[in-house]
Amino acid sequence: MQKFLFWIETRLMPPMARISEIRHLRAVRDGIIAVLPLIIVGCFFLIIANPPIDSLAKWVEPHKEQIVVPYRLTLGLMALYASFGMGYSLARSYKLDGIAGGMLTMATFIMATIPVNVDEKLPENEALGWLLPLQHMGGAGLFMSIIAMLIAVETLRFLKQRKLVIKMPESVPTSVSRSFEALIPATIIILFMWVVRVLLDVDLHAILQSIFKPLGVFAGNTFLGALVPVLFIMLLWTTGIHGDAVVGSVFHPIWFALLDQNAAAAASGETLPNLIVEPFFQWFVWIGGSGTTLALCIFMMFSKSSYLKQVGRFSIVPGIFNINEPVVFGVPMVMNPLMFIPFILAPVACTVVTYIAFATGFIGKISILAPWTLPGPIGAYLATGGSWNAVFLNIFNILLAGVIYWPFFKAYEKRMLAEEQTLNGESAQIM
Repeated sequence: MQKFLFWIETRLMPPMARISEIRHLRAVRDGIIAVLPLIIVGCFFLIIANPPIDSLAKWVEPHKEQIVVPYRLTLGLMALYASFGMGYSLARSYKLDGIAGGMLTMATFIMATIPVNVDEKLPENEALGWLLPLQHMGGAGLFMSIIAMLIAVETLRFLKQRKLVIKMPESVPTSVSRSFEALIPATIIILFMWVVRVLLDVDLHAILQSIFKPLGVFAGNTFLGALVPVLFIMLLWTTGIHGDAVVGSVFHPIWFALLDQNAAAAASGETLPNLIVEPFFQWFVWIGGSGTTLALCIFMMFSKSSYLKQVGRFSIVPGIFNINEPVVFGVPMVMNPLMFIPFILAPVACTVVTYIAFATGFIGKISILAPWTLPGPIGAYLATGGSWNAVFLNIFNILLAGVIYWPFFKAYEKRMLAEEQTLNGESAQIM
């Protein structure tokens, strides 16, 4: 283990650290981290709206839509908020006006979605009018927000370098001068997005989703049907894109259809036909959330790094209920060249072990959809109709993920400690 840790620190970390300092990757990371407070608050409302106890779930059901409003306006708009943070960070890295960069990026992102005119009447007999669909404003739209950042900030930089901006006299207040400097870039960017999205009718969100549609052919009862979606979901997550929202939108309908076939077979007393169904991943791969991060939350709770310890403390409760955005964007796993290695390896390893367990009959095929916010072992027990082997496999996969995360966590912890000591030293000098 010590040799492996030494190899990570001396061979793996230096090139990964250089990659992590690329300004565009850093801007994406910083922009997403800026949304972390909203993500944490939204997660707790999601847990309240989906309690893992049936009696509570029935009590909450009539009020569910009201409870999830904060979730829809926080996590549900994550890509919108992050677009401003990304644009701000990238603009500042170029020594441009951060607010202009953030605003132009957010405008570019919004321009990728055409508002819908809804004629439905409200109780006050007023039409709803023009509304902006929210399905691409959350995690599924993060990749579009990254593209928006590149379009907006690079256009702003290009025009500023060539002095193709309106310069106001020095006597003009800075805020006013800054607004006029962004006028020409804003005109070009909005005109460009209008031509692309409206005149040419290019649905950028649909194009991005269509890239992942061919992956649906792998779904089913094959080993690749289990492994390929997990691999692509995690690769997207490492770039800040909600992998399950993007790739899962292709595979989830297939997995749920296969689960329905199993449920029908179980009701008829027939042999269950399908091995790979949605709970296969929920209870044996995504333990604690995408990336199988529950073990990492436990490690961080006892970390020597004050930052990682705090992340662990506010991530452990959501993690128990399979919500791990606080970990993904708090560590962060996004755009973190060191931590995204175990972030991918842990769920891949769990997928391989789980497939073998089901294929060999160690656990019977699944026909029950248990509430996804149940703690892992309980959900695994219920989803498999009371199989203690499923509980054992769930716990084994948590430990397996912990073994994979441990050396990378220790290396990252050492790096974070060094950064904290440097910051503390600088603060002491200032004092």
